[in-house]
This record gives sequence, C-alpha cells and structure tokens, in this order.
Amino acid sequence: MENSENEIETSLGWTFLTNHAHVLLCLGQSSGMRMRDIAEKVGITERAVQHIIADLVNAGYIDRVRDGRCNVYQLHLDKNLRHPIEAHRKIAGLLSFINNDFGDDIEDESSS
Repeated sequence: MENSENEIETSLGWTFLTNHAHVLLCLGQSSGMRMRDIAEKVGITERAVQHIIADLVNAGYIDRVRDGRCNVYQLHLDKNLRHPIEAHRKIAGLLSFINNDFGDDIEDESSS
C-alpha cells in the first residue's frame, strides 16, 4: 500500500517551508483553489487554512476577491519575504523556484 505525500510528510516531522508558504504556493498554482483542497494538499485543517489566508491578507501578500459564490485570490508577487534572511527575495522568486522554473539543474557540490 502506497503512502500519500501528506502521510510521508507527517512522518518526517518537519519540512523546510512553513504552512504559510505551502498555502501561498497552492494559491500560486490555482488562484481559485478551495480551502478544502488547500487543506488536503498541505495536510492541515480547513480552519488552519482560514487563519493562514487571513494572515496573508492582513500582511498584504494576497487579496481576496469574490467571484460569485467563490473566492479568488490575487497574489502580490512583488512583496518581499518576511524573515530577515530571505527579505531580499520576492514572493515571485519563491513561487518560481518551487514550481521548478529553475534550480533543479544545479549540481550538488557534495557529490563531486
């Protein structure tokens, strides 16, 4: 029986990115993704997704726009990341890196 990605992630105990980053990445892939789908993909509750989206809206990283009965989220790709270590980088760079627009072709120096 195969483990789902969320089960594998949970068994590891930690990840390199926060749930806030994971939610932002989901919205970057699909600006109209439902909270239920985000929760399932990230491996957290819908309530946690609601809190994270509220944090992202309040911090100015996304805007929530009603489209009929659904929400669509507009990401502010020009906003800088929050932590001082990465504050020189923008949201667009994070999305680009994770969505594999570049980066995987860099050789691991430890394997040389």
